Amino acid sequence: MSGAQQRASGGYQAWVVGLLSLNFGILFFDRNALNFLMPYVQPDLHLSNTQVGMFSSALSLTWALSGLAVGRISDKLGSKKPVVVVATIAFCLCSFASGLASSFFMLLGARLLMGAAEGGVMPVSHSMIVSEVAPERRGLAMGVAQNLGSNLLGSGLAPLLLVPVAATYGWREGFYLAAAPGLITAILIWFTLREPPAETHDDAQPKVPLSEAFRHRNVVLCAIISVLLVSYLVVCWAFMPLYLTKVRGFAPETMGWLMATLGLSAGLGSFVVPAISDAIGRRPVMIGFAFLGVILPLGGLYYTGSAWVLAAIFFFGWGLNGLFPMFMATIPSESVDPRLTATLTGVVMGTGEVLGGVLSPFLAGALADVYGLSAALWLMLALCILAGICALGLVESAPRVVARRAPVPA
Repeated sequence: MSGAQQRASGGYQAWVVGLLSLNFGILFFDRNALNFLMPYVQPDLHLSNTQVGMFSSALSLTWALSGLAVGRISDKLGSKKPVVVVATIAFCLCSFASGLASSFFMLLGARLLMGAAEGGVMPVSHSMIVSEVAPERRGLAMGVAQNLGSNLLGSGLAPLLLVPVAATYGWREGFYLAAAPGLITAILIWFTLREPPAETHDDAQPKVPLSEAFRHRNVVLCAIISVLLVSYLVVCWAFMPLYLTKVRGFAPETMGWLMATLGLSAGLGSFVVPAISDAIGRRPVMIGFAFLGVILPLGGLYYTGSAWVLAAIFFFGWGLNGLFPMFMATIPSESVDPRLTATLTGVVMGTGEVLGGVLSPFLAGALADVYGLSAALWLMLALCILAGICALGLVESAPRVVARRAPVPA
């Protein structure tokens, strides 16, 4: 019996997607905590902008290496649920360790370990979704799993909750608060989710090596777009809070709700953007939303009116976040053999984290030390323009759209 035939009820499919989305949201709450707490951490630990960038670079490096390794191991062993549970417990412990740090190097070590713990979660989660969710809802399911919880919690709730905690009690307590919820989702995953059924394939068919997947143009372009847009995100997370407080002169509380606007935007976009792509195609949505991202850094640089209007600019500009599950998982999985889903998701995500997430915040921090914090926003502008140009070369892969375009049999 194939994996498709073993898929459970629609209710269970929704629970799988919802719980994995919640878990990834708590993961991103932990990952982003340092960015929103940085206006308090930087003066306390006497950090330069280059050192601020290094925290994001360090986490992205071990995140990427973990994603590459864990996705591959999961595919080989055919075991997914235990991997997600162990990783969830580990990143909770690393968040607690971040709060104990008393120097740059101690905090850097905690971020390195956190990246190693978190990196394998999403590739394996996507693989579970591919096994459990019907293909016609796969784009929406992957979008919700990767973006809804991560943005509502990691980008939306995190600044609204952590900034007041840091202002009242101290930044260390913010990390302790971030550490607890993941233990609950780990328990829920262990006791309420099954190990997904393995897909069966005709043994007469030859195995598909990973090198074969990279011969498809979509996979290569998605890897490049991953580098560019992961860079866009991590630079924004690392330096926009500092830019808003130090350059624009906003109070930390105002910065907190402006950054929370990004979470609301991405939370909505997590199902709206992939759902639109299910209907009209992956390629036009990738192109349009990538170019839309230019309004966010331009608004930060040049708009000097009402903070509410700036929040609206942030909201619409951050709509490109809805593209992430598409270029990291949906488009590659639709373009190659499904047996490579977890591996390929780990490779595309890992490429983005290594070349984008590691190098770009370090580069942005160095540029900010020389030219000022506005240099980080100019870098964001260039990154989303290049991503839009790359998206022009994608081959359409949405099942409904491809089916509509197929020639009608005579």
